[in-house]
Amino acid sequence: MPEYAAWAFWLSLALLPFAFPAAAQSQQPPISPGAGSAQPDPQRTGASANEQPPDHRLPGSITGTIVDPTGATVAGARVRISHRDQSAEQEALSGDDGQYSLPNVTPGPFQLTITLVGFTTQASSGILRSGENYTVPQIAMPLATAVTEVRVVPSRVEVAEDQIKAQEKQRVLGVVPNFYVSYDHHAVPLAPKQKFELAWKTTVDPVSFGVTGAIAGIQQAQNDFSGYGQGAQGYGKRFGASYANFLASTYIGGAILPSLLKQDPRYFYKGAGSKRSRVLYAIANSVICKGDNGHWQANYSSILGSLAAGGISNLYYPAKNRDGAELTFENTLIGISESAAVNLLQEFFIRKLTRNIPNYEPVSP
Repeated sequence: MPEYAAWAFWLSLALLPFAFPAAAQSQQPPISPGAGSAQPDPQRTGASANEQPPDHRLPGSITGTIVDPTGATVAGARVRISHRDQSAEQEALSGDDGQYSLPNVTPGPFQLTITLVGFTTQASSGILRSGENYTVPQIAMPLATAVTEVRVVPSRVEVAEDQIKAQEKQRVLGVVPNFYVSYDHHAVPLAPKQKFELAWKTTVDPVSFGVTGAIAGIQQAQNDFSGYGQGAQGYGKRFGASYANFLASTYIGGAILPSLLKQDPRYFYKGAGSKRSRVLYAIANSVICKGDNGHWQANYSSILGSLAAGGISNLYYPAKNRDGAELTFENTLIGISESAAVNLLQEFFIRKLTRNIPNYEPVSP
């Protein structure tokens, strides 16, 4: 027994080192999953590294259908999308089935604007999420309300008629007619009827009769056209001849020829620029005039009118006072000079004495 006890004692000493680690290990508390700072699993870590993080800004698409008030599909409607961030706009047209599609749309709030001729513009808004295929609720487009705009534009003849009425109020010192002057340098050309109207108003004006009577009186006092004699009969013949000259020159040079040759018989007041330019303008207007086409041209109406009036006067002047062809041409040149003198007076003096002039801006120099 003592040997057995000794053998047991030495055996226990031999096994003692192996007993302490087991005991130490058995005394450590168990580690629960997820507690503490456990080391990551190498295999799991490798798997996570291969995964990509989700992209929250993937473009999406927007689709929808457009119909009319009856529910029928509408083709050709323009669908435009806009964003609050002022990013680039996109647009599409609806097809025959009324459907439209807007691909590659940036995610976020958006607004659609739908337009089509004949229909009232419509709008629709929404929010597109990342990668979403957004379907807009069906949009019905009401018919546009018919709006008829009537723009009344007076014709050229009506405008010219108003201008003539304004000219017929122009009188030097409020008495003497000054009808054949336009203070609107861009006045509308006259129609043939209006040219005759202006000639008529000039020839039947009471002042025209008074001036003709004064001329006849001066001629009788000087015994011009002695073949007419003296007394009331001689005065009447002189008055008739003077008025016939006035009538012929006014109608032929101011209405008949201007209508045939499409020329404007009026003098267009310049009123601006240097004195030299205005003098040259006034003198030139004795032989040039403005055509109905707005271009300046030789004043055939006035020149031929003077020749025609001189030729006609040979029918009623006494035989010994009748002008020959040479004198007729001479009188025509005198008439051109008189016209230049009158134009100079119009440009620098008569306007200041003329009343009821429309308020027009002078022509640019």
